[in-house]
Amino acid sequence: MILVVAAEKGGVGKSTIALNLAVHLAVNDVDLVLVDTDTQRTCAQFVDRRDEAGIKPRIHCIQRTGNVANTLRDLDTKHQVVIVDAGGRDSIEMRSAATVAQLMLVPTGASQPDLETMPRVNEIIKTAKVYNPNLQAFAVLSMASPNPLVSETTEAQDLLQEFSEMHLADTVIRSRQIYKRAMADGIGVVETDHGQAKAEIQLLAQEFIDLE
Repeated sequence: MILVVAAEKGGVGKSTIALNLAVHLAVNDVDLVLVDTDTQRTCAQFVDRRDEAGIKPRIHCIQRTGNVANTLRDLDTKHQVVIVDAGGRDSIEMRSAATVAQLMLVPTGASQPDLETMPRVNEIIKTAKVYNPNLQAFAVLSMASPNPLVSETTEAQDLLQEFSEMHLADTVIRSRQIYKRAMADGIGVVETDHGQAKAEIQLLAQEFIDLE
């Protein structure tokens, strides 16, 4: 399975989702590779910190730029799951990854300005489906309020209805300091004792990735 985490806008938790899913799968003995195509190297630097600290399980991470389609196809024959951090912008990396992926997750904030970046992503997905009709794409509400009394999903669902190529994921990732602290320490939130953050990543994986 090739899973691409992509966004047209930075700062929406894209790398956070990619690397936390990778750690969750690794902890569950899934054979995976994390592919960092973003020039900011957020995922690659996270794995470097993890390796330097000697944290197990190790996360296999490679860096690639440009047209990554052939690389991802090859990796897909060698690993159960390939997770791609495709960068926070429209790029050849995002577009080429979308032509071979089974799943694209598009993190987005819940505000109108955040969701206004979605039309371009919708068009990218539509174009990719010409070559890859099996691609499924879901917007993931990320950076949501940690206050359980604040529900942002209704507004997001209403605004996403106009986008033909994406559905809204059931799982919501909330803005929590533990994500930043864990990343700085080279660990995933599933390796902490923060029950709420752990549950978010576990639920996101259960929603989209079959571990059987």
